[in-house]
Amino acid sequence: MAAQPHPRLTPEQYLDIERAAPFKSEYFDGMMYAMPGVSYEHWLIVNNVARRLGNALEGTSCSVGTSDLRLRISVGGLHAYPDIMVVCDEPRFADTTTDMVLNPQVLVEVLSRSTEAYDRGFKSQQYRQLESLQEYALVAQSEPRIEIFRRHANQHWLLIEFAGLDSACRFESLDVTIPLAEIYKKVSFPDDSPVLPNAL
Repeated sequence: MAAQPHPRLTPEQYLDIERAAPFKSEYFDGMMYAMPGVSYEHWLIVNNVARRLGNALEGTSCSVGTSDLRLRISVGGLHAYPDIMVVCDEPRFADTTTDMVLNPQVLVEVLSRSTEAYDRGFKSQQYRQLESLQEYALVAQSEPRIEIFRRHANQHWLLIEFAGLDSACRFESLDVTIPLAEIYKKVSFPDDSPVLPNAL
């Protein structure tokens, strides 16, 4: 993502601009970064995951939302719009505007060719600084595969991978399991050939 051509901004200046802007930009270290557009497959996957999580968490204290809500990692650090956020405790906000969350329990990003390195690298490192975060999921859109970074004791993170349309993705901190066939429902993969379940 390319930085917009303007001088370095304070977090307060970024928020003033962002709250009045017709499009969304993320922020880090004085710079704003315009968010790229998404593919139809990306949009489908985000909505499939959010809907399944929302249905599974109905009646609990957890709330599920997509990238309309901003997340702040730290005051001068990353301000981002995760594809999906799950907040289970009483939500904490940066200010009274209530458009910037501080305490998600689960974050989900759907990978694309233009953002995969960023989501796996810098953004993953930033997200894992959040004390509230228990799981961070990376969802491929080119094949049925999901990776979940799960927090364990002593701040260690364990990577769990789920692959194939016959497998199911487990969000341990939410006590929710979702079949990958539901996450990838109606999704066409790059070679346009049908993706079959793994052989038994």
